[in-house]
Amino acid sequence: MFIEQPPKFFRKIYSEAIFRMDPDEKSVYLTFDDGPDPKITPWVLDLLKRHDIKATFFMVGDNVRKHPAIFKQVIDAGHRIGNHTFNHIRGFDCMSPRYLENTELANQYLKTDLFRPPHGHMRRIQYRTLKERYHIIMWDLVTRDYSSKLRWPQVLANVMKYARNGSIITFHDSVKSWHNLEEALPKAIEFLLEEGYEFKVFDLPEIEQD
Repeated sequence: MFIEQPPKFFRKIYSEAIFRMDPDEKSVYLTFDDGPDPKITPWVLDLLKRHDIKATFFMVGDNVRKHPAIFKQVIDAGHRIGNHTFNHIRGFDCMSPRYLENTELANQYLKTDLFRPPHGHMRRIQYRTLKERYHIIMWDLVTRDYSSKLRWPQVLANVMKYARNGSIITFHDSVKSWHNLEEALPKAIEFLLEEGYEFKVFDLPEIEQD
């Protein structure tokens, strides 16, 4: 459960980050990390279009550089975009100036005020700096679709067990997740719709970028 739904102490470390939206509202926020990918992202877009769902894609800047047409497809479909650094780097594994420069390099392509740290962690100075420029979006439910130790029924079971009002749900439009995503995502969407959840995107006050 520590991974799938982070506990209170983890949420307190990044106390101004957003882990969950309105708990009194029957809605969920579908998010995708690590794209865009030329095979998987269009598949996700087609699935979302069939259900008239809007989502938020936290994109790696270098993937946007390599696949600008796919990036444009996401934008044109009306989805929201978030920054996921330029090279998907771990905050704890590099010095803060490099991490912040990498994030800003990504934003030259992304032009967004939403940020999600890869692997869900940042050094204190990274967090303090980035929260002044971005809404930092964490998650209330990470599906673990990326895990080689799980199969899609387990990924789906995570959604069924942990989804709740206001949940920010994380999938990945990446090759690493495809073995689970192909089956789990359609079934998860069907489950959430049957449970009466509305799918929303983040409607937050705009943060001006320099």
